[in-house]
Amino acid sequence: MSIGASIFLLVVGAILTFAVDVKNTSGIDINTIGIILMVAGVVGLLLSLLFWSSFSPYRRRTVGTLPEERVVEERRIERDYP
Repeated sequence: MSIGASIFLLVVGAILTFAVDVKNTSGIDINTIGIILMVAGVVGLLLSLLFWSSFSPYRRRTVGTLPEERVVEERRIERDYP
């Protein structure tokens, strides 16, 4: 689920929970559906943020856990200039 879809579920759930005031519905509780949508939106948002940061191409990767175990690789790029 994307971040946009999660926020959409949160908004729709909040509207159903707090803004809609229906007196008579047979078999459907609008407030409960709104709360379920808000919970699904929060869970989707947290999972989206978790996976978004883990698959990001801009993350730093360290090999060791201690500072003295970390590996730093330096490359020298040589170019032929005319």
